[in-house]
Amino acid sequence: MLTIYKNKKDIPSDKEYVELNDLYFNMNTSSLLDERAKSIIEAIDSSEQISKYKIRSRFNGDVLNIDKLSSGCKTVLNVLYNPEKVFCLKECGENALDVLFGFEKGAVYSDYPIIPFDFEKVAVFSDGEIKVIDDYEELKEWWSNAD
Repeated sequence: MLTIYKNKKDIPSDKEYVELNDLYFNMNTSSLLDERAKSIIEAIDSSEQISKYKIRSRFNGDVLNIDKLSSGCKTVLNVLYNPEKVFCLKECGENALDVLFGFEKGAVYSDYPIIPFDFEKVAVFSDGEIKVIDDYEELKEWWSNAD
């Protein structure tokens, strides 16, 4: 399940933290894309991946480079293809959050609540302890409480 960090100090020193999702995607993750990316690109950006580095835009059907994906979609793909790293969650919209919060593994960071209304469960990490939360209100309260 997805692991959430709300304090940078809680991110383990052996995990790389990535703040700039667009840049990281363009420089690293884009070369890792495979069949798993297609459904995510369609679900989040309503675009069709037509080759490894090309998408068909939902707006007018133009063929665009993969770097034109939204920041939220890039963030989700970063987490999927690099589950050993922690990615900044702040550029994700509701459509990206819906996909991301369903992941079996991966890690994200945000110091303020960014929560989809419908999720099953996530792991939260603070003050050296991990806890599983499966309720919107409980997750919002955890995120809102100052440590």
